[in-house]
Amino acid sequence: MGGNYSNQSAEAIYPLIKMTNVGRGSIDLTKIEYISAGVQPDDEDRLQFGDLLFNTRNTLELVGKVAVWRNELPRAYYNSNLMRLEFKREEIVSSFFANYVLNSRGCISRLSTLATGTTSVAAIYTRDLLQMPVPVPPLPEQRAIAAALSDVDALISLLDRLISKKRAVKTAAMQQLLTGKQRLPGFNGEWEVKRLGDFAEINSGGTPSSNVTDFYDGNIPWVSISDMTKRGKYIVSTDRSLTEKGLANSAARMFPEGTVLYAMYASIGECSIAAVDLCSSQAILGIRPNRFLNSHYLYFLLVSKKEEVKTLGQQGTQANLNAGMVKDFAVPIPSLEEQTAIAGVLSDMDAEIEALEARREKTRRIKQGMMQELLTGRTRLGNEGESE
Repeated sequence: MGGNYSNQSAEAIYPLIKMTNVGRGSIDLTKIEYISAGVQPDDEDRLQFGDLLFNTRNTLELVGKVAVWRNELPRAYYNSNLMRLEFKREEIVSSFFANYVLNSRGCISRLSTLATGTTSVAAIYTRDLLQMPVPVPPLPEQRAIAAALSDVDALISLLDRLISKKRAVKTAAMQQLLTGKQRLPGFNGEWEVKRLGDFAEINSGGTPSSNVTDFYDGNIPWVSISDMTKRGKYIVSTDRSLTEKGLANSAARMFPEGTVLYAMYASIGECSIAAVDLCSSQAILGIRPNRFLNSHYLYFLLVSKKEEVKTLGQQGTQANLNAGMVKDFAVPIPSLEEQTAIAGVLSDMDAEIEALEARREKTRRIKQGMMQELLTGRTRLGNEGESE
C-alpha cells in the first residue's frame, strides 16, 4: 500500500496519485492533487516506470481498477487506497502483460465479485485478490501478446496527441478568424459589431408537466441540455419527445432546422444546431438568424464565447443567462459571404477532428476484440509451447 498522506489541490512539490487517477489500464491526470506542503513522502511510495497500481477502495462499480505507471510525471507518489502489484518473473513476464490481463473482460468481472461493501464505499482485500484465477500462457506468448497490444496502445496515444493538436489549431483559428484579426483570401473591408437581437429571432422553449403521460413519447423531438452535451454540434435525435398535446400544453415552440440552440442554465453557453425541426426545454434558447447572419458562423461565434459567458448573470451559486442578455450580445458581423467562408473553414476542421475521433474509437474497439481473443486463448501468438 502507498502512504497515508494529507493532500491538497493547490500545486506543491510532490504529486500524489489517488484512486481517481487510476483508469482501466491507464493513468488519468485530468485532476492532480499534491502531498501537503511541508510533508516529506517516503521513498518507498515513489512510483517507478512499470509499477502496476491496483485500486483497493472505491465505489462498488469502480473498485478494482488497474493501471500501469509509465512516468506520466517526472516524480510522483501513491496513496494508501492504492496497492502496487508485483509478480514472480518466472510466471508473469511483465507488469505490462499483467495490466492487459487484469483489464480483460473476464478479470474485470471476477474482480467485481470480490468487492465487499456498500454502493458508495467498497473494498477488495489482498487475501481475496491473491486467490483470483488469471489466464497465464507461456512466457514467450505473454511477450507476444503484450507487444501486439502495446502497438495498438501506441496508435491510440498517437491519435490522442493528433486530436489534441488539431483541437488547439482549431481554437487558434477561431480566435483569429472570428475576430477579423486574420482574413481569408479575397476578403477585406471593416467589420461591424452589432447587437445579436438585431440579426436573429430569439425565444426560449418550455417543458410540459411530466405528470401527464399523454404529453410525452410522441414524434416531436424535445431537446434538453443533456442532449446537447451528449450529441454535440448537430441535434438529430433526442432522449425524450413530445406529443402534439404536450407541445400545445406548454411554452415549448417549434424551432426549424438550422436553429442555433443555446443553453442558459447548468451547462451555460453550450451550443448546438438543430438538424431537424424540434422543440426544447425552457433552459434552452432557439436562435433563428435572419438573412444577414449565417447560422454556422453564429454557432462558432457562440462556442468561442463559452468561457466568457460563464462570468455573466451570476445568481446565487449558479450563473444563468436570459433571453434579454443573449439578445444584447455584441457580435462581429462581416459580409454574409465571409461569414459563410469562415464557417466552412471551421467546419472542415471539425470534420477532420471527428474523423480522427472515429478512427480512435474504432481502434479502441479493435483492441478490446484483440484482448478478448488473445487473453482467453481463442487466438494464439508465436510458438506457445516454447520454453524459456
